[in-house]
Amino acid sequence: MNKTLLPIRLAFIVLCAAAGWLVCFSIKEWDGLWLRAVAIGLCIGTLVVLVDIMLRGFSLRGLSAITFGLGVGTLIAYMISRSPLLKEGDPQIIYLVQLALFLVATYLCTVIALRGKDEFNLVIPYVRFVPHEVDVPLVVLDTSALIDGRIVRICQTGFLSSALVIPQFVMRELHTIADSNEPQKRTRGRRGLEMLGELRKIKNLDLRIHESEVTKQGDVDAKLVFLAKSMRAKLLTTDYNLAKLAEFHAVPWLNLNTLGKALRPELVIGEVIEVELIKPGKEEGQAVGYLDDSSMVVVNGGRPHIGRITTVEITSVLPSSAGKMIFASIVDE
Repeated sequence: MNKTLLPIRLAFIVLCAAAGWLVCFSIKEWDGLWLRAVAIGLCIGTLVVLVDIMLRGFSLRGLSAITFGLGVGTLIAYMISRSPLLKEGDPQIIYLVQLALFLVATYLCTVIALRGKDEFNLVIPYVRFVPHEVDVPLVVLDTSALIDGRIVRICQTGFLSSALVIPQFVMRELHTIADSNEPQKRTRGRRGLEMLGELRKIKNLDLRIHESEVTKQGDVDAKLVFLAKSMRAKLLTTDYNLAKLAEFHAVPWLNLNTLGKALRPELVIGEVIEVELIKPGKEEGQAVGYLDDSSMVVVNGGRPHIGRITTVEITSVLPSSAGKMIFASIVDE
């Protein structure tokens, strides 16, 4: 964006200088003062560009809010000034009162409109929070979903047809975590940034970086819920507390942990599977292995097979807090 704006700004300054030089041909009094006119044009162009740079964080939504506030404030001031209260009296005092009403009303209405610009689409329906197509389902990613990394594999399979939205404040939080002094947090933050880079490489994935800043006060979780609700999007997270907060605000949420549990295969007694035995069990002769979904498999008589992939037959399946605990026995070769 900056590389595109730089030549436009330079061209604008040059045009302002040229306009100052052309003024000398239309005003006879300025004949022979073309150097001064060019300098004035350069100063005006530079001043306008500086104002443009100062308004870098100002969005079209903010401009719409200011315009709406000025219009409402002017209307309120006009209606009060034309009321019977100001029909009689000293004309100078009436003029000062009208001027004060105009300044106060427009200021207050503009400030109120700017404070509520995030909900501005509720006041003017055609001014939407984000300029994306409403018929495309949106999913807002939080920091935990990026650090988790499973979203990349899901997107690579092509099962997810929604557009992914990553807010700027989530990316800033990832950078903050990646710059942390704690090694564990720093590793998690860098992993999240790597997953973000992997998402960018996936073809045919509708990935959108939400540039607009959420001015609503609160922590990152509150901003995510507010953003998802404003965009009518779903919230993708692995954070249980954030999911409950979204549920409280009637925001649909997707949890990768819940998806992982739903994709676990249903094992039945008598089924034969292969599992790698990695450590001894509690009872004599037992060995323990794990399936791809982290379900624990306790194999009776499997201790001699530790360190190898072994074919076992399921003898019982018990539910546990971590999922399922499976008991099996070695299948005779």
